Amino acid sequence: MKNETNKSTDCKVGSANETNTLEANVRSAVAHGRDVQEAVRSLTLKAMSADGIDLKSLRRTMAAVLRGARDGVQPELHQTAAQTQAARALISDAVNGLDLALAQLAEASKLAVEEAAGRAQKFSSEDLARARADLESLEALFLDTLQVSASAAKGWVADTLRDLGTHAQRNGTVVGTQLKDTLATFTRQMGAVGQTQREVTVQLAHATTDLIREIAAGVLTGLADRVKPERRPGSKDH
Repeated sequence: MKNETNKSTDCKVGSANETNTLEANVRSAVAHGRDVQEAVRSLTLKAMSADGIDLKSLRRTMAAVLRGARDGVQPELHQTAAQTQAARALISDAVNGLDLALAQLAEASKLAVEEAAGRAQKFSSEDLARARADLESLEALFLDTLQVSASAAKGWVADTLRDLGTHAQRNGTVVGTQLKDTLATFTRQMGAVGQTQREVTVQLAHATTDLIREIAAGVLTGLADRVKPERRPGSKDH
């Protein structure tokens, strides 16, 4: 029992350290202001592959990204209007990068299911049902975490995050668009599992995490291009 307690404590400490590292890396990326969207996308993917892709871990990852983005623009709080506008754009880029990473998670889950089907393997119906339920909540979790982050911020930073959340709710997100296709694939596969006896059981979470690692490492570069929007959800029409 003592060993189990120690393992649990080590796991919590490890997760906390990874979250702190993610937050610091996002803060640095935003503060430097170079290709923030891509930096946040990549950092988020790496964090998801390390910390897990259950809803609790995902909420922790999203919150860390948004804290890092908020803190990364703090030095700009008392600058000129032009500098404030530039800082708003950095926050928008960070939120867009997070949205893209979540869309790639949804795409990786779809690929994991399709890849198993192509090899005549089947996930268990329990794996599919649990993963589908989590994925259905992903966009709402993203929007909720965005609103919570806005509530924790002050001044124009809070206003910017609230505006981004409102815009995303009205116009949709990249992850929401991707989820429609992903969930349809899950529904088809769940029907196939119900009709045939599976010969091989594969853990969906592990398969998806492996794909996420490949995306983060740049192996599946085409995937990043497929989920990138023509106009980012946080951008404004001119």
